[in-house]
Amino acid sequence: MDGQLIAFTGIAAGLVAMPGADFAVVVRNALVSRRAGAVCGLGIAGGLLVHTTLAVAGVAAVLVAVPALFRALQLLGGAYVLQLGLRTLWSLRRPATGPAEPGPSAAHPLRQGFVTNVLNPKASLTFLSLLPQFVPSGGSALPRTLLLALIVCALALGWFQAVALLVDRLGNWLRRPRAARMLQAGTGAALTALGAALLLEPLLG
Repeated sequence: MDGQLIAFTGIAAGLVAMPGADFAVVVRNALVSRRAGAVCGLGIAGGLLVHTTLAVAGVAAVLVAVPALFRALQLLGGAYVLQLGLRTLWSLRRPATGPAEPGPSAAHPLRQGFVTNVLNPKASLTFLSLLPQFVPSGGSALPRTLLLALIVCALALGWFQAVALLVDRLGNWLRRPRAARMLQAGTGAALTALGAALLLEPLLG
């Protein structure tokens, strides 16, 4: 592996592991089961594949050229993350009598992960600006950018599977009624705050 690939892998790993809506939605699903968390992580990797493919194709540049489209995607993404957070908080009304139960939307962790990630237009812009920095001049750009895109998706798969595994390993403690409600409240509040921030940014910008 050349120096540029090593550098790109390090930067991409930091971006993937950065706490945010993706991380919170994986934890939310992993509290239901390890499988739900893992499938949610798979959905996030699918969303990243869309973003990196758009960056490779140059389509993400349209988001810069058409601000209204960029704002519309921000609003859609913010609304989706916000409703996930509010539904998580709303489910706290149920008495804490046992392990965490799946909420109304927890039956679709793949969809949750994919939609949460793919409706974040900033991801496309991030990779649009990042990928060209690691494509050597004078060579064929397409194979290199496709390789970089695959690295990003592989990192996301590995990281979010690890998150789901960790939550599952701590499951006996995390699924105790008191601990489960505390973590559920924390992830619900995080998703609500992130969704509100995504909604307010285009409205106030």
